[in-house]
Formats: sequence, C-alpha cells, structure tokens
Amino acid sequence: MTSDSNFLKLCREAFGAAYDATSDLVGTDSASSFVCMGADGTPTTGIDLAAEDAILEVLKADGRPMRILSEELGELEIGDSPEFSVVLDPLDGTYNASAGIPFYSVSIAFASHDLSDLRFGYVSNLALREEYYAEAGKGAYLNGNKIKTSANSDLKSLCVSVYGYRQNVERTRRIYSNVRRVRLFGSVALELCYVASGRLDAFVDVRKALRVTDVAAGQLILEESGGLVTDGYGKTLRLPDNVTARVEMVASNGHVHKKLLNLLSGG
Repeated sequence: MTSDSNFLKLCREAFGAAYDATSDLVGTDSASSFVCMGADGTPTTGIDLAAEDAILEVLKADGRPMRILSEELGELEIGDSPEFSVVLDPLDGTYNASAGIPFYSVSIAFASHDLSDLRFGYVSNLALREEYYAEAGKGAYLNGNKIKTSANSDLKSLCVSVYGYRQNVERTRRIYSNVRRVRLFGSVALELCYVASGRLDAFVDVRKALRVTDVAAGQLILEESGGLVTDGYGKTLRLPDNVTARVEMVASNGHVHKKLLNLLSGG
C-alpha cells in the first residue's frame, strides 16, 4: 500500500479544495438547497455537492488507482486495479454548515480494497480548522500534537454524545439518567475525534443510522488514541463495504465501555 505520509498530504489538499469550494456558501440558502438524492439515500444539498466535487478533483489529479466510497456519489473507481479504497464524507454536518454553526468537517479514510484494514484516517473541522489524523499503529494527532482519550471511569462525571433520542429511546434512557452531561454536536466524525482527544468521554449512537462514511476515519483516530469502538452490543464493529448499509456504535475512552453497554442492555 502507498506510504501513509502521502495520504496526509493528499488529505490536506482535499481539505483545502473543500474549504475553498464551500466557504462562501456557509450560512446561505444555496448551502441547504436540495440538488438530488445521494447514493446513501439522504438528500444532497448544494454545499454537499460543492465539497464532494472539489475533493474528487484532487483525488483524480493524484494519479494513483483508487476506489472511492463517498456519501453522495456512491462508488467510483479511478484507474485500473485500485491500490486502496478511500472512504469519503466530503461534508459531515451539513445542517451545521448550512446554518452557520461552526462544527462541520471533511472526513477521509484510506483502507484496503474491502475496508478490512483501515490504514489512515483524517478529519478536519472546516470552520475551526482543527486537523485530526491517525496512521494505523502510530497514534493519533490533533494539529500535529499526539492525543489520547480521557481517563474518566466514573459514570456520574461522564460527558457523552448520545444519539437515540427519537429512535431506541428505551435503550438510551439509562445513559441520559446516569451520566453528568450529554452533548450533541451534529458531526459524527468530529464527535469521535472529540472522544479521541478527551473532550468527550464517549459517543453512543444506537439508531442504526450510521454509514461507513460517517465513522471510518473517526474510528481509526479514536482507536489510535487509546479508545475502544464496538457495535451497540459490545461486538466487533464491521464496517460495511457500501454507503447504504447502516450500523450502530459505542465508542469510548475504554474505561467506561462496559458500563455504557450495561446501561444500554438494561443491566
């Protein structure tokens, strides 16, 4: 597989292109205008498409054969016999970007062709320009500084992002009742990175609504910072090899993982 240092350079180029393509759209009516239904089954807006088109141009110009899985277009192969897969969410947090809320990101992961082996993850906040990245086996970084998860193991002092307020309310009710703080920011990729950097203690989403594009990069970054990621029942999370399948996730600092799973199961 290609050198991972080249992946960081490519991600930064992709981020720059997405930033240039979307900065004038943020907070405007054009940002939220409906364009079409995306390959993942959700609406594609003007700002989504602008970000994806800009990043695709960068990936195509790179010249290496690759397979791309992206939220809007679905699957695209560039060249013959792709060397790797790119899992792309060109704009994670579309509502935030459309409304001018400064919490939306570019999320890019590089993996083996079938996604069984995540090699590099990159998530960068387009509003605040905070850059998270991780290479498998080499730790996780925020703006070039190594990060690690929190050491918090006390349920009563946890700050957790919990999605499940409309669906599967019964499974999440115990978490809401037993932790100190709940925060919902609206960009899953960034929220996973917040767990990785100790800003949050855990992330829980049991709606079975997450796509591989939402979580691939953030999962690697979190695991490389010392965190733990499973499905909603404590089993190994298998990333689906398409943009239509949905998964659920529990991601934590590792110290509170079993406690959160017990709360979800009613134990």
